[in-house]
Parts: sequence; C-alpha cells; structure tokens
Amino acid sequence: MSQAQASEQYVEAYRAGQKNYKECVLEGRYPYLQILDEILNESMIAGRIDLGVIDVPSDQIVGTKSDGRRTVFAANFMPLLSPDSEFAAKWISLCAAHLSDEGIRDPVRCFEYMGRFYVQEGNKRVSVLKSFGAPSVPGYVTRIIPKYTDDEAVQVYYEFMDFYHLSGQYEVYFSHRGGFAKLQAALGYDADHVWTEEERRRFQSGWHYFKEAFKKLGGDGLGVTVADALLVWLEFYPIGTLKELTLQGISRSLASILDDIRARAQAEPIEVSVDDEETTSSSKGLLSRIFGVRLLPNHVNVAFVHLSGPMRSSWVSAHEQGRLTMERALAQEVTSRVYYVTPGEDADPVMDQAADDGAQVIFTTTPPLISACRKLAARRPNLKVLNCSVAMPYPGVRTYYSRVYEGKFISGAIAGALTHTGNIGYVAGSPIYGVPASINAFALGAQLTNPEARVSLVWSGVTEDPIGELRNRGVDLISNRDIPMPSKLEAPWGLCTVGPDGELKSIASPYWDWGNFYIRLIVSILRGGWDALNYKGSGKAVNYWWGMSSGAVGLTLADELPDGVRSLANILTRGIIDGVFTVFHRKYRSQDGSVVSDGSRWLSPEDALHMDYLLDNVDGSIPGFDELLPMARPIVRLEGVYRDSLPPEKGAATT
Repeated sequence: MSQAQASEQYVEAYRAGQKNYKECVLEGRYPYLQILDEILNESMIAGRIDLGVIDVPSDQIVGTKSDGRRTVFAANFMPLLSPDSEFAAKWISLCAAHLSDEGIRDPVRCFEYMGRFYVQEGNKRVSVLKSFGAPSVPGYVTRIIPKYTDDEAVQVYYEFMDFYHLSGQYEVYFSHRGGFAKLQAALGYDADHVWTEEERRRFQSGWHYFKEAFKKLGGDGLGVTVADALLVWLEFYPIGTLKELTLQGISRSLASILDDIRARAQAEPIEVSVDDEETTSSSKGLLSRIFGVRLLPNHVNVAFVHLSGPMRSSWVSAHEQGRLTMERALAQEVTSRVYYVTPGEDADPVMDQAADDGAQVIFTTTPPLISACRKLAARRPNLKVLNCSVAMPYPGVRTYYSRVYEGKFISGAIAGALTHTGNIGYVAGSPIYGVPASINAFALGAQLTNPEARVSLVWSGVTEDPIGELRNRGVDLISNRDIPMPSKLEAPWGLCTVGPDGELKSIASPYWDWGNFYIRLIVSILRGGWDALNYKGSGKAVNYWWGMSSGAVGLTLADELPDGVRSLANILTRGIIDGVFTVFHRKYRSQDGSVVSDGSRWLSPEDALHMDYLLDNVDGSIPGFDELLPMARPIVRLEGVYRDSLPPEKGAATT
C-alpha cells in the first residue's frame, strides 16, 4: 500500500472516529476508550493468569490499560487527532506497513477483565486493524480474575472461564448463568468435554455466519448476546444446520424466532392473562375498534393434538369432552379435528398434517408437545398455536391452564371444618409451577376454618404409594388428585375422608371445565381478542391462567356433605367468582417463619404462579430433582419450579 493510500485510510478512520464521538456525546455515553486502571483496583482482584498469544476478538477490545491515550481515540478505537498531526503520521506509516510484504507481525500486549480487553502496548496497531475490519488481533494476554461475589455478572464470568478452558472460545458469552453448560449440552458434549481442534474449527465456521446474520437483523439492539441468540436458535435447529444453510438461510431462520430471542432479554418474559374479560368485552378487541368487525373471522378451523388416546388417559378424555362441548356450543363457528401423537415418536409430522389440513388454531393438550409447538409456530407464523402448560416463556406459542388453587382453597376450608384430628393429608404430583400455589391455598383454606390444622404433604412424584404413606400418618382426610372434568365424585378423586378401615370416600373436588375454557377462548379469537393481547406491545409470551370467574374451574360437592359446610363452600365459591374474595389476600408465613404477606398485600398472578415455598402449617417440603421418580423428571425439567437450576441434558438446548 502506498503512503497516499495509507493517508486516505487514515482520513476514513478519522471520520469514523469523529462520527462515533459525536454519537456518544448525543446519546450520553462516554466518547473515549475505557481505562482499565479506572475500572478496578487491587482489592477487586483475585489473581492473574498469562494466556500467552491468542487471537483477540476485535469487538471485545474496548479500551486501554492506562490513561495515556484517553483523548487520542474515540470509543470505537478510531483516531480523533487531525490528519496533519504527528500521531496521524505514525498511524499512516503503520498502516502502510500493515499491507506491505512486511506486515504487522508483533502481537499487542493487553489485559482481559470480565471478557473485555484493554491494550497496554499497541493501541495504534489495534486502531489500524480495526479500521480494516479485522475480526481479530494477535495479542499477548494477561487475564485479571475478579474476586468471586454474589454479582451475577461475576458468576457468569467464572462459568465462562471454565468454558474457555474446554472450548478455547472467547467470543461466546451469555447474559445469565447456566448458558455455557447449556451450550455444551446442546452441542452433544459431556459437561467436561475438551473440544478438539476440529470441533473448534467447525464451531467457529458456523459461529461466524450466525453472528453476521444476527447483527444484520438488528441483534445488537435486542438486549441479548450473540450466544444467547444461538442457544435459542439451537432449540429449533441442530448445530449442523449452520454448515448447510447460506447466510440468507440463517437470516430467515433467525427472523422466524426473533420474538423468542427478544423474550430472553426480559426479566419477566411471561404475560399472565387471568381473565377472559379483556378478550371478550363488548368492544370486541382492539382490531375491531381500529379496522371494523368485517375483518374478524366468522368461522375457525381448530385442531386438537393429543399425546396418546382418550381410552388410555383421563386427561386426554377430559380435553376431548371439552372439544365436543365446544363443537356443540359453536356449531356454526367451529370445525374441529383430532390428531394423536404416538408416545416416543416425532410430533412434527402430526403437527404439520394438522396445519396442512387447514387448521387455523391448534391446541396441544400436554406439556411435552411444547417443542413441536415452537417449531411449528416458527415455520408457520400465521397459525395460532397453544399448549396446555404453564410458565413457558415462548412468545410464538401461547400456553393455557387453570387456576385450580382457587378450588383447592375451598376444599381446604371443607377439610378444616370436617377434620377430627387436625391432621389433613395432601397428595401433590410434581414440583412444577402452580403446584405450590395449590398446596398453599389448600393450607390457607384449612387454616380459615381450623386455625390449628396441619397439612401433611406427600408427593406422588416421589413415592409410588402416597395414599398408603398418609394413612400411616393417621390423617382423617386426604386431598388427592382432582377430577379432570365435571363428573360425579368417585373415590379416590379430590378431597376424601379416610374411614376406620382406611377406605376413601370422596366429598369434594375442584375440576377443569375444558369445554367452557375452549368456548370462551374461541369466542375471544372470533371477536379479535387474540390480536388485542398481541397489541399490548410487551413482547412477552402469553399464558392464559383462567379461574373460577371465567368458568374454567369448578367445584363438585358430594350429596352427603353437611349443609353448613356446603353453604360455606358455596359462599366462598361465589365470593371468588364475583371478585370480592381473593385466596392469598390474607396474612401468612412461610415454613422458615418469615411473613410472606401481612394481610394487606395483593398477590400478583405472576407471584402466585411462581411460588416456590410452602406455608408454615404444611408438614413436608418441595423435593429435589434427585428425589423424584424417573417418570416425574421429564415434566419437572419442562415446568419445574427449579428448572433453570437443573444441569442440562446432553444433546438438548434446554431453557
């Protein structure tokens, strides 16, 4: 390169520096390079490690070690001194040498702290190479290790150091804890697998194209790192696809899941819809107000996808009864079809078949189908896809469930009124979202009518004979699994008395009214309610969590229930439906003795859904993952109250 060409390069770099400086000033950002000596002191340092010479990612070189060059470079490392300065002359000479046969051979010397690099020697070399868009700069690196603290950023960095030891990858960085282990698992590696040179090369090849596609789609403005986005992408596509797709193909696949990626940047990625009033009001939704009723559909094709058949599952049978009830009630507005996925087989072809058959709305009735739902929603963005589950942070798929805890509170009040021993049994399933709320609601109900009552807790996900265990504890009532649909009570469903011979007799039970739920949700869609929720602009996943007021939950009482207790149950039911009575609006403590509510606090739906503690009149605990029976572990991985802390499974990009 001639001196004249090097001078032209400096002018371009100078203009880029001036532009960056002005943008930083206008946006209130620091316009110069960051100074490491001003960021930390010795009290913050746990140690130093020499990494030797490595290829330092250019994007991660953000500053200098000391204050000597503060005003020479803009924040993007482009020069700020005029082209006729002595500094410019040295920069131009270095630039000319860079592209000559001689080239820039000496590595810069820099320090790495918390994944960012600060140059000690070679600032102009970095500036020249960055001006040409060099993806990396050779550098002799000393890593400065921060002292370990409760700060999540520090904890993420410690996870990064372990990951770097395995992979040698510096560009891969996550916003939150657990990302590195999930990536290792998603790539099919054991937790302690050290990458081979071939594995590093293959990953870097795919990473380069993914990073480019992500940035072209405006990824820098999404509030997540490239690695965060890649982990979401791997939940839809295998890593090998990166080699098969063109840059344009990667961009298209990324665009289809941008909502899921955006959700990762939110502290609360789920919008809980607790009532259907907002979607079925007389205004008929936001779209009808803006565009008029003529754009809203008057008929909808609905598909139901089940895992196993109704003859084998009371849960599927309940949803089938709900579908038939919906069809009868909306005969002119709805056509429905049913599809079954054989357990253990790929659900994607079944989901695609439902869409190919003309379905506009697809209900999948069990949480394990969530992965197939997400893939289908990404492939067919105009479909309305729902999964019967709770607390799933995926904007492309809406989830739905019922606030059964309202019915549990009433059955707890019945139990407290009828117990002779004050010792009431409770069978919980698995420690998934919503279950602690039901346990605690039942305990509060029992406390309402019997302040001295204790609730003895056993998990069916831990023991194969929870009823037998509770009998041995001397309980005189047991809250067992609730009936899955409106029907006559039969033992051992719901709240049962325990006879002298151990025989169970059902006296009350909450139930799911799926027919009512499906009717109301389809009416909501026909009236524009679906799009009204979309237009809230939150970018969050929508979780329908309807309760007694919307008819999604009911309560069945046995004929032989005493009249006074029956009247109490009906009064509480009416109060919940009318909104004059709220289950958790009262004083209560957790098992560790701390006051969760002083009686004046209104618990938000999100707080109730994400309860991960038990109240002080509950005897028992939330079991750890290792305590669970093998059959209970998959659902806890999906919806468990501690799912984010579980080590990932190899070969799966878990969330």
